[in-house]
Amino acid sequence: MKETMFLLADLWMIFVGYYYGWRFLRRYQNYLLGLEWMVVATSGTNFLLWSLLGAREESVLYDLAFFFDAFSRSVGITLILVLGIMAVTHRYKPSLAVEVGVFGLAIAAGLYLRRFAGGELHLGPATFYLALNLLTAMFLVYFATRLWRAGAKTHAFWVVLVTAAACAIAITYDFFPLSFDDANRTYFYTAALATWGTQGFVYFRAYRALHDHNESPEVRTRQPTGATA
Repeated sequence: MKETMFLLADLWMIFVGYYYGWRFLRRYQNYLLGLEWMVVATSGTNFLLWSLLGAREESVLYDLAFFFDAFSRSVGITLILVLGIMAVTHRYKPSLAVEVGVFGLAIAAGLYLRRFAGGELHLGPATFYLALNLLTAMFLVYFATRLWRAGAKTHAFWVVLVTAAACAIAITYDFFPLSFDDANRTYFYTAALATWGTQGFVYFRAYRALHDHNESPEVRTRQPTGATA
C-alpha cells in the first residue's frame, strides 16, 4: 500500500510539472517558472525510474536524483521561483541574460551540492537549504497578501497552506527524519512528492489569478505600464 501511495505521489508531481510548466511557457511566456516546473517533473521521472529499476545506489539515476534535488532546493524553487512570480507581483520581465544566468547558477549549485547528499547529515548544506526555503516562504506570504488584496482569497489561503506544508517538509528533510519510516524513507518521500506537486498546482493557479487581475480593465486603466499592480 505504501509503495502505491509513493507511486501516485510521484506521478502527481510529474503531471503537474510537465502540464503546468508547459502552460507557463505557452500562455505566459514565463520561461523561469515553465522550465523550473519541468525540471521538477524530470526529477520526479528520474526518481520513478530509479525506484522501478531496483533503486540501486550505483545507478547513474541515483546520482541524477541528487543533482536534481540540489538544483531545485538551492536555486530552482527559491530564486527562480521568486523571479518568476515577480512577473505578476512587480511586472518584472527578466532579460535573456538573467534567465540563462540563474539556470546556469542552478546547474552549478546542483553539481556542487549533490556531493553532500545521502544518509549522513551535512549541517552546512542542510542549514543553507532550510534558510533559502524560509526566505522564499516569506516572499510567498507576500504573494498571498497580493492575492488577498486582489480579491483572490481562496488562492491566497491555499498559497499559505501549501507553503507551510513545504516548510514542514524542508525542516523534516534533513533535521527530523520520521522515526517510523523505513530505510528508503518511503513515508517521507510520499509526503514530500505530494506536497511539491501540490505546490506546482497551487502556485500556477494563484499566478493565473493575479495575472488576470492585473490585466483587468479596471487595473490597467488605473496604472501606467510597468507599474506594480
